[in-house]
Amino acid sequence: MKDAVFLAGALLAMTVAASATTVTLKLPGKEKPQTTRAAYACPAQKVAVTYINTSANQFAVLDLGKSTIVAVSVISGSGARYVGQQYEWWTKGNEATFTDLMQSPQKPVTCRQIK
Repeated sequence: MKDAVFLAGALLAMTVAASATTVTLKLPGKEKPQTTRAAYACPAQKVAVTYINTSANQFAVLDLGKSTIVAVSVISGSGARYVGQQYEWWTKGNEATFTDLMQSPQKPVTCRQIK
């Protein structure tokens, strides 16, 4: 994977630290991304999430310990829904569901935000 992803328009450099890897992402516009961190308790493990938001782009970086998933925001009827690789991370209030979209049948795992 390249160190940078280029999108059309003016470029804004943003660095995301995920586990031991650093990825630089270039986003259009001059808006500074808002970064929020949260932790969730899921039945089998804890998940640390970094949310990176601008008015045009929203990301969730999920640190699962042994792996990291970078997910982008997609259309949602309610809450905030992110998809990356084969996974869906869907938050609403203090809860989130984590789903492996390749599982059949799908078995969403419910996680609760740790305050």
